[in-house]
Amino acid sequence: MAVVPAPRPLLGAVLLLFVSAAWGSAFPLMKDLIHRLPVEDLLAERYALAALTLLLLRPRCLRGLPRRTWGHGAILGVMFGVGQTGQAIALHSLPSAVSGFAVGCSVVITPILALLLFRARVPMRVWVGVALAMAGMTVFTLLRGIGDERISLLALGVTLTAAALYAGHTLLLARLSRAGETFHAYELTVIQLATIGAMTGAFAVRDGLSLPVSVPDWGILAHLSVVSCALGFLARSYGQAHVAAVPSAVLMSSQPLWVAAIAVIWFAEPVGWSMIVGGGLMAGAMLLAVPARSPRAALPDGTPRNRTLLEVSRQASKRLAELKVKRDDSLKAPQVDVPYVSKAACANAATCRLTAHSAKGSGQPSLDRLIARATLIVRARNLPGPGCCQSITLVGRCLCELMEEAEQDGEVMKPSWFRPR
Repeated sequence: MAVVPAPRPLLGAVLLLFVSAAWGSAFPLMKDLIHRLPVEDLLAERYALAALTLLLLRPRCLRGLPRRTWGHGAILGVMFGVGQTGQAIALHSLPSAVSGFAVGCSVVITPILALLLFRARVPMRVWVGVALAMAGMTVFTLLRGIGDERISLLALGVTLTAAALYAGHTLLLARLSRAGETFHAYELTVIQLATIGAMTGAFAVRDGLSLPVSVPDWGILAHLSVVSCALGFLARSYGQAHVAAVPSAVLMSSQPLWVAAIAVIWFAEPVGWSMIVGGGLMAGAMLLAVPARSPRAALPDGTPRNRTLLEVSRQASKRLAELKVKRDDSLKAPQVDVPYVSKAACANAATCRLTAHSAKGSGQPSLDRLIARATLIVRARNLPGPGCCQSITLVGRCLCELMEEAEQDGEVMKPSWFRPR
C-alpha cells in the first residue's frame, strides 16, 4: 500500500472510533468466555486467527516486502504482545475496574512520551481532551466500586507498564505511517498480529492449549478474532495515518463508553449515574480530539504544516544546488573589478581632451570621436603595452593613450555615412 496522500482527519477519526468500538465490544464477550476458556489460550487463539484471516484474504501480501517493514512489524507486535501478556497475568491479582483504569492511563502516557521522546507540541484543546478522557475513565472504573478485592502493587505496576507499551505502540505506528516512504499498512498489520499470536501462544502452551467446545463460544471467538483484532488493527493502521498519535489515543480511550453501551443494549444492564457522567466526559474528549481540517492544520505527528513545507523546500533547494552543473563559457568575459574612470585619469588633467569635450554644447563631433575611440579599443585587444595611466588598462594599452590617438586622428574630420562632404 502506498503512503496515504493527504491527511483526512474525519476519516481517521471514524476509523479510530471503529477501533474503539471493536475493542470495547471484546470486553463483555471476553468476560463471558474466560469462564470457560483460559485467558492465555483465548489471547493466543484470538490473534493467531486474526493474522490467518488477513493472510487468507490476501495470500501474497507478504511477498517482496523490504526488511524494514518486517522489522517494524515485529517490533510493533512485540510491544503490543508483551503488554497483552503482562496485562493478562496481572489481571489475576487485580480487580477488573483497577486493571481497566491502569490500562486507560495510556491516554495520559502517550502525550508525555511524545513530549519527552519527540518533542511533539500538543495543542491545548487536546490536553483538555486527555483530561476529560481520564476523568471519564475514572468514573467508568474506580467510582463504580472495586469491591473487597485486594490490589497487588506488583500487578498494578505490570499493568501500568503494559499501558506504557500501548502508548509507545501508538507513537511508533503514527511515525511509521508518515515516514515519507511506502507504508504497507495491510502487511504491517498481518506481521503484528502474527507476532502477537506467536508470543501469546508461547505463553499459553505451557500447560496445553484449550479450544472452545460449543458453537456459541466459537462464534464469540470469531468475533474477537475477525472484528476486534483483524479489522480493528487494520483500521487503526490506516486511521493513525490521518490523525496524530495523541488524539488517536484519546479517541481509542473511549472503549468504556462502548462497553457500557453494549452492556445496556445486549445484557440489559441498568443505566446508572456513572454511565451518564462518564459517557458525557468521554464524548467531550472525543469532540476535542478530532483535529480540524485546514491548510494550517498540523500533520499526524503534531508538526505544523508550514514548518514542514519550509524544511522540504530547504532540502529541495540544497539538492538542486548540488545537481547544478557549472560549465566553462569561452565567450564569457572574465570577472574583474573595473575601477571608475575619472577626469583626472590622464597625466595632465588640465589639458586632457576628455575634460574639455565633456562639457555639453562644446560643438565637438562627439559621435565620431566615440566611434574612433571604440575602434582603437577593439584593435588594441592583442597589442602589448606596459600601461601608463592611473585608471585602467585594456589588454595592455592605456586608455588615455587610446584617447589621445583618437583625438590626434580627429583633428582632420573624415567624411562618414552620416556626414556629407
